[in-house]
Amino acid sequence: MKLVAVSAGLSTPSSTRLLADRLAEAAHGELAGRGLDPKTEVVELRELAVAVANNLVTGFPPPALAAAIDSVTGAAGLIAVTPVFTASYSGLFKSFFDLIDPEALTGKPVLIAATGGTARHSLVLEHALRPLFSYLRAAVVPTAVYAASEDWGSGGDAYTEGLPGRIRRAGGELAALIAARPAGPAPEDDVTALERQLSDLRFD
Repeated sequence: MKLVAVSAGLSTPSSTRLLADRLAEAAHGELAGRGLDPKTEVVELRELAVAVANNLVTGFPPPALAAAIDSVTGAAGLIAVTPVFTASYSGLFKSFFDLIDPEALTGKPVLIAATGGTARHSLVLEHALRPLFSYLRAAVVPTAVYAASEDWGSGGDAYTEGLPGRIRRAGGELAALIAARPAGPAPEDDVTALERQLSDLRFD
């Protein structure tokens, strides 16, 4: 079993990578409490930026990018974290997921998260990230995590839940989905078979 976190942060050190690590630790801890011990891997997209651009042009991924795509599609659970650029996910983040087969994430438990300089961008989780993974038919956990600059080191108060609490809750939801998902592929029912056949049709 593998838990994969995708970080689209561009700087070093990166708050996006830090959030990805915290979320992975929370999910791993919850899974360990359920008797599971997944291998955790972080895919740093900044190291694959040139390869992603070349793949978009040539259609052929180099070995490192192919390995990253295989890790994401083969993971038991996925954590996807992006910085906010122009009120949406980063271009590098979107370009990477554009390279993944549209059906490869079907039913996969996914935790979405984002980082930004101000809390005003927190709706990016609902108007950009959640629709993207819903389109890819992933099972997105209810709690999405946004971390603004002022959230780091904040424990919240009596009326608001701080970043550590949101991380714990989201990690727990992801772990619950992973633990509940069958180990093998689910049998294909008649409706799913029909959808697959229709998607295979080409109207040229």
